[in-house]
Formats: sequence, C-alpha cells, structure tokens
Amino acid sequence: MEPDTDPPVVTVFRSRLRADAKVNGYAELAAAMEARARQMPGFVDFKTFSAEDGERVSLVVFDTRDHHDAWRDDPEHRRAQQRGRAELYTEYTISVCTELARRHFEHVAVPAVEGEP
Repeated sequence: MEPDTDPPVVTVFRSRLRADAKVNGYAELAAAMEARARQMPGFVDFKTFSAEDGERVSLVVFDTRDHHDAWRDDPEHRRAQQRGRAELYTEYTISVCTELARRHFEHVAVPAVEGEP
C-alpha cells in the first residue's frame, strides 16, 4: 500500500441461506453478481468460503471507496440484494473495512542442484 493512495476497501459479507435458496435460484444469482462485480471499475478480488455450520463468507475488494460505493449502488446489485432478503437468506451481516496495513509472504522454490538430493 502506497502512503499517499486511498486504501483498498474490503466488504465482508457473512450469510446463511434459506433451505429453499437453491430452488429459488441462489447459485445463478450469486454467479451473476460475482461476474458483475468483476466487471466494475476498481475491482480487485472476490472470494467466497463456506463453513461446516452453514455460514458463508464472501470477501469483496475494491481499490477505493468510490469504486466500492459504485458497486454497492449498482442497480443490478441493488435488485439482487432485495431478492436476497425476500427469497434467499435467513440472515446476513455486512462489514465494510478499509485496509490499514498489508503484509505478504510467498515461498519461492529453489531449484535443485544437479547431483544433490
């Protein structure tokens, strides 16, 4: 993160699906919204994880608050939110966070030297 740039914005979307979410088209709507988010200006990343207890967590990252807000206010996304409340979720929580710091580690494999184990 550069010191004079806006920090990335991370949305943490925690949710639980209704028992009938699958037949109500959850998978198709979720895929369409992820594809739409990926097309938005400033998009960085979108990942979804599921826990054994049924909770789902999606992390959506945009490079600036303005780009995040454009995604939040996108008309298709707003319609999907309304449909989610009416037909898909038993509950959800949304937390919008700005990145305070970033650290990164990546292991780089060292090529083996010929003749050594």
